[in-house]
Amino acid sequence: MQRERVGFIGLGRMGKPMAMNLLKAGFELIVWNRTRSKMEELLSMGAAAAHSPKDLAEHSDVVITIVSDTPDVMEVILGDNGVIHGVREGMVVIDMSTISPCAAQQIAAALSERGVQFLDAPVTGGEKGAIEATLNIMVGGDEKTLERCMPIFKALGKKVVHMGGNGMGQVAKLANQIICAINILAVCEGLMFAKKLGLDMNKLLDAISDGAASSWMLSNLAPKMLERDFEPGFSIRLQLKDIRLALEMAQKMMIPLPVTALVGQLMRAVEALGFGDKGTQATILALERLSGVEVNW
Repeated sequence: MQRERVGFIGLGRMGKPMAMNLLKAGFELIVWNRTRSKMEELLSMGAAAAHSPKDLAEHSDVVITIVSDTPDVMEVILGDNGVIHGVREGMVVIDMSTISPCAAQQIAAALSERGVQFLDAPVTGGEKGAIEATLNIMVGGDEKTLERCMPIFKALGKKVVHMGGNGMGQVAKLANQIICAINILAVCEGLMFAKKLGLDMNKLLDAISDGAASSWMLSNLAPKMLERDFEPGFSIRLQLKDIRLALEMAQKMMIPLPVTALVGQLMRAVEALGFGDKGTQATILALERLSGVEVNW
């Protein structure tokens, strides 16, 4: 069976390595990005360039978008020169951003009127997972459409789970982000407590990393906190966006998320200190300020 022609929109920290993996897997790829310079490396690898999201859709069988926030997705898919104006019946549009579940359902409804299937398929695994094609992908939408697109997803990740109808992929991702954010705060509090009371921090990590307190955040972010390495795998700014989306949905459904709201306020304080584009491990800076001293790790 001939491979799908894939159009890819959004060549940022996550999108660029994902697009590269599709090329490496042998897919015919056409790309578009608002900042054209970010397309150059993909073009040198054999991708074609589109002039707009509409133009990209006209030359694709499947379109993938992965951009920053809900308004960006709405613009590139439903905007004046968006994907929707270049689609034809039988195509598939996949959004792999993290956006509002309600927006995902709105996009699905608009595309359905054109005979186009939509999958919301946000990912976890960070930049490292994007580079290594080990992302976990949570998919909302038609199951047969997911099966059609499985070769594409398999080129991007190691686990693909069908979560239900449109919007359910985004609900799953926001649940993931709630758990991640609270776990980050737990790591920060544990480290601050231990350091202030005089523990050897390397011994602490050695003692607890394989026990009941073990987690991805402890293993991957705690060493960075100790080393004062705040370079982003996933930024404070983007985590705040995801927390906002979760809190908005929770308010709509009358679901209390008190700890998520607290983590959001602490991360907002870190952003106010000028660290919004640093990694989420920089959350430790808020607790240092609350403790009254900057801890010399």
